[in-house]
Amino acid sequence: MTGLRDWLSIRDLGLNRATHGQYDAWTTRANEMGQSTGRHYHNYDFQIMFILEGWVKMYYEDQGEVVLEKGDFVYHPRGQIHDFMDYSEDIHILEMASPAFHHSIDA
Repeated sequence: MTGLRDWLSIRDLGLNRATHGQYDAWTTRANEMGQSTGRHYHNYDFQIMFILEGWVKMYYEDQGEVVLEKGDFVYHPRGQIHDFMDYSEDIHILEMASPAFHHSIDA
């Protein structure tokens, strides 16, 4: 699976296929440092991130900047504006969403 951004490496975990598009799961790693997703949102009904390794600095509308570290979990409500701002070289994230199919809407 290719990522939405070429500086991210996304590994499809097969949940989309197994659930006929009801759910999706993937892991994300960075291929290069110093990038950002920019402020964006998704229209998923459900989206979570679990930090498997490293850390990531996120921006969340109405919260500001938050650093998530290994073992941290975050739920993204539908339409919540966020930005993947900075990250460690070893960042590794598990993400799940419903319905399946990656998309990102610039804010």
